Amino acid sequence: MADPTFIADRTTSSLNDAQNDTGRVAFCGPYVLSAITGYPISKVEAAVNAYRKLPPDLKYRVKGTYADEVEAALAVYGYGMTLKETFMHLERKKRPSVWTWMQKPRSAWAHYILAIHKGKEGHWILIKGVKMCDTFTEGRWTFVCDGPHRGARIMEVFEVRRALEL
Repeated sequence: MADPTFIADRTTSSLNDAQNDTGRVAFCGPYVLSAITGYPISKVEAAVNAYRKLPPDLKYRVKGTYADEVEAALAVYGYGMTLKETFMHLERKKRPSVWTWMQKPRSAWAHYILAIHKGKEGHWILIKGVKMCDTFTEGRWTFVCDGPHRGARIMEVFEVRRALEL
């Protein structure tokens, strides 16, 4: 179980700018997590490292993340992540672009984390409504139509919602 000091006890705006408080370059996973939760990148990196079972006194930079690591870090802050669509069974050229996916109906209340192709590597971007946030926008929200990833091909789509406590 993750360290309880990470548990969110506050409600935040639905469009938080990511906060890079590390003094160094941060990568896409921590940027997306920071924008969803409202917590600084140092805190979300600590949550990912706790899931990886790394010693809490060591400061490991989170360079790459897998879906299970992102999901675990979100759970620490009271969010649930669900796989909504996967296009991994299609060859890359046949996968929908971010712009094509944006034309589909979806919930206005949920954040969507998209795993996209960026060059030869994967990349996480965050979409809510018609806005997106990631490392390329330096953690600030911008309109998808103005963003750098309109033509990028999607691998998977995850829906993120605040976990309801009953």
